[in-house]
Amino acid sequence: MHRRDFLRLSAIGTLLSYFPRSLATATPSESGWRTFELTYDIDLSAHAGPGKLWLPLPAMAIPYQQVLSTRLIEGPATATLTWDPAYRAPIYAAEWAAGDMARKVKVVTRVATRNRQMTEPVNGLCNSEEAALYLQPTEHMPIDGIVAETSAKIVKGLASPDDKARAIYEWIVDNTFRDPAVKGCGMGNIKGMLETGNLGGKCADINSLFVGLARAAGIPAREMYGVRVAESAQLPCLGKAGDVSKAQHCRAEYFSPRHGWVAVDPADVRKAVLEAKLTLDDPRLVELRNRLFGFWEMNWVGFNHARDFELSPKASRTLPYLMYPYAEFGETRLDGRDPAKFVFALTSRELISS
Repeated sequence: MHRRDFLRLSAIGTLLSYFPRSLATATPSESGWRTFELTYDIDLSAHAGPGKLWLPLPAMAIPYQQVLSTRLIEGPATATLTWDPAYRAPIYAAEWAAGDMARKVKVVTRVATRNRQMTEPVNGLCNSEEAALYLQPTEHMPIDGIVAETSAKIVKGLASPDDKARAIYEWIVDNTFRDPAVKGCGMGNIKGMLETGNLGGKCADINSLFVGLARAAGIPAREMYGVRVAESAQLPCLGKAGDVSKAQHCRAEYFSPRHGWVAVDPADVRKAVLEAKLTLDDPRLVELRNRLFGFWEMNWVGFNHARDFELSPKASRTLPYLMYPYAEFGETRLDGRDPAKFVFALTSRELISS
């Protein structure tokens, strides 16, 4: 078997084995699915000496996202598909020795997505074995001190997790703002945001604030890091196609005993306020605000939930998240938030069935 075929098959097989069989019910042949091809093109030839590269890859997230294939077109013989031990984030990892000259990588993935809606409430209670992990604090997302105090004020007098989550969502929309000066998607340092009173940021800041406040209220919650891959049916500013090297976007979700995992995206509400120039009382913004509590438009592909974690194989430091390519050459750290300096491109195209 060729190594490229092995990488493709191992990607599908391992990802499928990670998710419970009971969830593997939807198939991309059903209505509502769209298929996208994402291509990483990376050139690290300008960097000498031994080096390592890590790329976030799409995750299997049934019933709204399925990985169809992962192919290595170009890359070193040491390239592997791996997962971090804590969050099971799928990662393409490559390594070069000091004398290696060819330092180019091309990885192609195909992913099927369909819009994600809040599920109907169930008579019993939903159960998630993974929910406990998403109650824990992380380095950039503590859930004590000012985070706990703020959360307690927001949810005071509310009993159900859904009511508390909705109150936190509304508070986020009312009190934060999108700051275009923030590099990339932000760092999600929520304690610093609350202590300074500067609640401006981008998606990794605003949606991480939702996650941290929810966890402080005893509600399992998590970010989902990914990238926009197509134009939006909602507003032009909420979509991107073609060259999506700068289209990374972090979303959020919380666990409801009645609905299971519920999608939310207060950061995109604030993005619409800034970039579509909509006021909070504009009917279009009111409609979007209501919709994005319980809905993800899947013109976007999700990578992972990993937060303040160790890469696999290990890097010299932990990362706050893996949403962009990341590389190390000696003391040089390459941050994918600057694609031109990194010399990488991520492109998306939709595959239309004939």
